[in-house]
Amino acid sequence: MKSTAGTSTRAGQRRDRSPRNYPRLTHPLVRGSKDGPLRRASWEEALSLAAGGFRRVREESGPDAFGMFSCARATNEMNYVAQKFTRVVMGTNNVDSCNRTCHAPSVAGLTAALGSGGGTSSYEEVEHADLIVMWGSNARFAHPIFFHHVLKGIRNGARMYAVDPRRTSTAEWAESWLGPNVGTDIPLAHAVGREIIHAGLANRAFIERATEGFEEYAAEVEPWTLTVAAKVTGVPAEAIRSLAHAYATAERAQLCWTLGITEHHNGTDNVRALINLALLTGHVGRYGSGLQPLRGQNNVQGGGDMGAIPNRLPGFQDILSPATREKFETAWGAAIQPRYGLNLTDMFEAMESGALRAVYCIGENPAQSEADSGQAVERMRQLDHLVVQDIFLTKTAELADVVLPATAAWCETDGTTTNSERRVQRVRKAVHPPGEAREDIDILCDLAGRLGHDWKFEDSEAVWDELRSISPDHWGMTYGRLEEHQGIQWPCPSTERIEPGYLHGRLWEPDPGRRLPRAVFGPVKHDPPVDVTDEDYPLRLTTGRRLDSYNTGVQSGSFASPLRRGEYVELCPEDAGRYGVAVGETVRISSRRGTVTAPVWIDPGLRPGLAFMTMHFPDEVDTNQLTIEANCPIAGTAEFKASAIRIEKLP
Repeated sequence: MKSTAGTSTRAGQRRDRSPRNYPRLTHPLVRGSKDGPLRRASWEEALSLAAGGFRRVREESGPDAFGMFSCARATNEMNYVAQKFTRVVMGTNNVDSCNRTCHAPSVAGLTAALGSGGGTSSYEEVEHADLIVMWGSNARFAHPIFFHHVLKGIRNGARMYAVDPRRTSTAEWAESWLGPNVGTDIPLAHAVGREIIHAGLANRAFIERATEGFEEYAAEVEPWTLTVAAKVTGVPAEAIRSLAHAYATAERAQLCWTLGITEHHNGTDNVRALINLALLTGHVGRYGSGLQPLRGQNNVQGGGDMGAIPNRLPGFQDILSPATREKFETAWGAAIQPRYGLNLTDMFEAMESGALRAVYCIGENPAQSEADSGQAVERMRQLDHLVVQDIFLTKTAELADVVLPATAAWCETDGTTTNSERRVQRVRKAVHPPGEAREDIDILCDLAGRLGHDWKFEDSEAVWDELRSISPDHWGMTYGRLEEHQGIQWPCPSTERIEPGYLHGRLWEPDPGRRLPRAVFGPVKHDPPVDVTDEDYPLRLTTGRRLDSYNTGVQSGSFASPLRRGEYVELCPEDAGRYGVAVGETVRISSRRGTVTAPVWIDPGLRPGLAFMTMHFPDEVDTNQLTIEANCPIAGTAEFKASAIRIEKLP
């Protein structure tokens, strides 16, 4: 392919809406001066500049002036080496990935309640459930593979309830659709919980044997009667009652959620509110009943499992544990900071203050995926040293001082990935990468060597075996066993057996001495969206995914398809009539942070006052210019789902 040498400048806003073709990176690129264009370079020059910049920043400002953005689409092995590079070579715990953008609240909520941050069930169990609750998830569009399992469950007799502000394609398959006002999931969940308690449907035996904190939870939900909740959420009282009774009386129930729950300023509280319902009814810890946070990328779960997060070492082992640190320090021959690092949100704030001066970004595109993306770009421009390692020249790569061409994880490299059901699966190299592109692990090890660490991994299996040696949950997963079983779910602490596909079976074991860890109810309070609607910004904008597109459009935004309509703002028929706009007519959409223009699409599944857009086409319409950088204080995830906007018809 053609090199991009001499053609790249600092990223700017594109004004046309034609699909953008992101060129595949085939050669290293470097920037001759801070404001100059990127030009083609040799690997020697690019790696020397990358390592030199990291060394300089560390010597001048200390290890915590460095941050790593690791990749949720790359292999487990790459993520393991990336977090090891951060902690051993650079000496900091400032490492994170796009998990922060989407499911960090799920990890935080599940860990606090159950002691583990993974979904509790396997996909197969959905096929044998009696009830499926899809809460804040248009799984038919956003998770189509998982939704095939849902459809099998429905064909096998399962009932499905869809809870979503929009009447989505997923809701078409549901027995009942509950459409809460955006940001009212906690009142709705509390009303469901209260109804279960008052109807005498709570699983008292399970609560007594396996949980703690029930009384505090019961007191918290007590004010949320069906009538009160109906007024706040907009969901009819009878519909709330129906969901409560269906969930409590089902023999096997799966409660699934995605970004409609997590991408709020109180996302972790939203997750805890849903987990409370499972604890209240005993729908966790046994086959067919569980909690399913559905991941959007192939290895979001694996990135966290491998330690590419600021508060956990590989295998979700807590950095604050002296025994854990000692184990890793012995294995790695290096000291580990005894404190949590900065998450993705923290790192962007540290960029603004100047505390974070260098970033190594692998396979992520925060210039277009972050909330208030205009502000994110400006902060990255302030960095002293930005190195981007990717397969395409993304908008983030256009901001970089050094660009390193890497391999596509799904076809150009060997390794493993971990999906939403915690299943570790092999990926295999099928084709050679183009031009001079190199494998991510090789690049990381080369940079480590230039910074004083001689790492030699013969292949991806050697990386995996090092990970297994220090992560009990992965110890039994040799490459040979992964091949034999076509994937294995963690935990797998033994090479002699395979554990059940569901987690937390201990909750159903007799425990007269109360020695087993208990599940913890989490009383949480309703906290409305930060960005309030008013006369100037009367509409509520929520965002999500579409079936035909993927993330920031780098891989899917320029393909030719009859499905592709590009970006548009969806309005209900009533609002379209009120503004006097028709399908295809371009309007101005403004929030308190920015303004974009986009054509209109009419969606009868929306209620008056609610608009919908995606982040798939930021080069045509940068929706994240509108979204608010209000973050969950526990998980750091931004409130993508609840911005206040206004629509103006263009003259």
